[in-house]
Amino acid sequence: MTQSFFAGLMIATKRNPQAADRILSAWLFLIATEMLFALVNETVIPLYEFVFIPFTYGPLLYLYVKFLTIENLKFKWNYWLHFIPFLAVFISAIVFHGRPVIKLDDFFAMDPFLSFRLIYGLSFYISITTYSIVAFVLIRRHENNVKDLFSFRSTRVTLSWLKVISISFYVTYVLVFIVGVYVIFKQELPYDPTIVSYFGLTFFAFAFSFYGIKQPGIFHQLYHERKSPVLKEGELESNAKYERSGLKEADAEKYLNRLLKYMDTRKPHLDIDLTIQDIAESLDIPRHYITQVINEKLRRNFYQFINEYRVEEVKKLLGDKDYKKYTLTAIAYEAGFNSKSAFNSAFKEITGMTPSEYREKQN
Repeated sequence: MTQSFFAGLMIATKRNPQAADRILSAWLFLIATEMLFALVNETVIPLYEFVFIPFTYGPLLYLYVKFLTIENLKFKWNYWLHFIPFLAVFISAIVFHGRPVIKLDDFFAMDPFLSFRLIYGLSFYISITTYSIVAFVLIRRHENNVKDLFSFRSTRVTLSWLKVISISFYVTYVLVFIVGVYVIFKQELPYDPTIVSYFGLTFFAFAFSFYGIKQPGIFHQLYHERKSPVLKEGELESNAKYERSGLKEADAEKYLNRLLKYMDTRKPHLDIDLTIQDIAESLDIPRHYITQVINEKLRRNFYQFINEYRVEEVKKLLGDKDYKKYTLTAIAYEAGFNSKSAFNSAFKEITGMTPSEYREKQN
């Protein structure tokens, strides 16, 4: 409870907090609130007959991922509609206060609350399942999109950490559901089945504390905190299909020639933090036009395009006598790679052999 509260407080007071930070902060405060309510409900005074705050977790996961992965997204009034199930269950908790509505030991009892128990259980499972799937799809789509934006890979850009936590989040609540079904069918447990969810929430509180506090705004990184023009919401995805992009064939060839000349003369690939926005600003060409040219003319994404130059730089350095005593990792960093794993993966994909095999072949 304290971990969730202070993590939420730290994220809420981050310097230049993004909308995603505010959503995550609200989520952590709600986790702390749920644990506080559970503590009071069990030890001091009965506050409710069934939990209702978890109905916010699916929508919050979805909105957090959405605001992290879509550029320049603004909060719209219709996003509040995702919290209607929570509001309905919250009102029900007030209306049914003091009544034995949820009875796991006699779930299918033919009483006036049977239909409510069925709707409550199924609604929660459907909510968690639906939002977890949508969040996972958004993260997977984002992993593909960032290849046209960044020349480097990191967990803060790819959000691989969030994908793992999202899957763990869903698995935890599936376990809660399984334990609940186990109890319903007359199987006694030596502990309260809801304890599974609290163990899970504790894990999420620590995981989001560790990663969420360090997670910068992805598109904020893209612009390096410069006041550059940004694309409108959804423009990146629509331009990915290049429908009505307005780029003529002659202009595309001209942009391609300028881009290739710039790569050969200025060698921007040596910058480990290079983004497509950097190149767009240097060449004074709209970012989505550069993306279109690389995708359509070279059949590459930006990540592949830049790494091909970096691999060629590595090959050049391996043939340089001044670099004979350098390790492969040192040469990789010299060529613009930001990690050993990214270097090995790109080199093997482009050349068909590992860096060590290539070096031995040259010797």
